[in-house]
Amino acid sequence: MKTTENTVLITGGSAGIGFEIAKLFSENGNHVIITGRDAERLKDAVAKLQNVTAIVCDVSKVDELNRLVSRVKQEFPTLNILINNAGRAIVYNILDDDARVSLNAQDEMQTNYFSVLQLIEELLPSLKKQAASAIINVTSVVAIVPGRLTTYSASKAALHSYTQSLRARLEEESSAIKVFELMPPLVNTELTKNIGGTNGIHPSVVAENLINSLAKDEYEIHVGQTQYIYDLYLKSPNEALKVMTQKK
Repeated sequence: MKTTENTVLITGGSAGIGFEIAKLFSENGNHVIITGRDAERLKDAVAKLQNVTAIVCDVSKVDELNRLVSRVKQEFPTLNILINNAGRAIVYNILDDDARVSLNAQDEMQTNYFSVLQLIEELLPSLKKQAASAIINVTSVVAIVPGRLTTYSASKAALHSYTQSLRARLEEESSAIKVFELMPPLVNTELTKNIGGTNGIHPSVVAENLINSLAKDEYEIHVGQTQYIYDLYLKSPNEALKVMTQKK
């Protein structure tokens, strides 16, 4: 997949992994559209980037997602790369009496899974019109082996499964759309600050891995520690689970 002269939409692009991906793409001669819930944070991000358009959008809200799709179709007809990066993680113990497991899980699934499916569904016809295009879903190492954030892990596992199925169906159709999955380990971002994120890798490392793997058409991208967990899982699923669920 070419990494220059694209029109790229990145959800959750105002900070963390999304911002670093936007930075690299914008520096490499692409036009980048970033979304986020916080208008001020988006404004700050745009000030640090070049050739970037910001759109305020909470992807967990269907009406806002619909408005995003309408605007993108109207203003950016050359869109050819969709990066589903926006994520939601809620820190809680599923065994606590007041855990609100089902409600928290719905919240995470809406952002991490259902909104992604809706955005892909709405933009797939536009992507099919391009000579070369890509869908990049950002999951996590917990899509392979669950971590202590149980329902967050489940939402990423669901997206992992869907991504594989989507890739297979598009390949059957000999589609020009390539489907990638970016699987980071623990990353030092705002999202992970309550789960030891300061011990994680810098989000720029994730962005660099993505760009390099896109150029080589590596469809499942295991960043850093993710590769170790993946290899351990193939060897011993139980040992991999122990590593991922142990208290830090």
